[in-house]
Amino acid sequence: MKLNTYIDHTKLGPTVTQDQIDTLIEEAIRYKFKSVCVSPIWVAYAKSKLVNHDVLVCTVVGFPHGTSTTKVKAFETKDAIKNGADEIDVVIHVADVLMKQRGCLLKDIKAVVKAAAGKCVKVIVETAYLDKKQIEYITKICIQAKATFIKTSTGYADRGASFDDVRTMKKIGKDLIEIKASGGVKTQEDALRMIDLGASRIGTSRGVDLVTNKENNNGNTTY
Repeated sequence: MKLNTYIDHTKLGPTVTQDQIDTLIEEAIRYKFKSVCVSPIWVAYAKSKLVNHDVLVCTVVGFPHGTSTTKVKAFETKDAIKNGADEIDVVIHVADVLMKQRGCLLKDIKAVVKAAAGKCVKVIVETAYLDKKQIEYITKICIQAKATFIKTSTGYADRGASFDDVRTMKKIGKDLIEIKASGGVKTQEDALRMIDLGASRIGTSRGVDLVTNKENNNGNTTY
């Protein structure tokens, strides 16, 4: 298994500088990660740096709380794609899951999928706030809305992805939707376990550590 091909190498936050984005991109090129995941403001810059490389540009929409209106999320999506984004990670309004607002959730996700015009859409459902039944519920809605992925976390909640989250998503999603495990994947062992359970993408700011197995420092690599 080539772990590097599963990794969305991520740098998000209000204080991220161009130097940090440059480092992120350089690492993604060196280790041949699947994508770099950056804030919308960095999309065009990242795309310009990756024009001759296979690394994709991923960005976030409605981030980090998912409380933008549907119209705003759709606009953000169109703008990101215009600027060069290959993939969109959109945050749902988690309270709509808690309140079982199926229609609102479907409308929100479908609008982004439509605005993405065939590009990959990953729906961030923030599993830290959901129980197993709620994760099953939103997984079914993501499938119905024709999202490409369901994604566990933003990294801003009390916890990130758990093995149980991925197991539950895979049980419901089967081969109808892909899974991105994000947040809290701190070791190579964790990443490989997530993949074994059904994740086809790992969102992490520790991509280099994961592929070089820095946690164990035994010299083994999987890229």
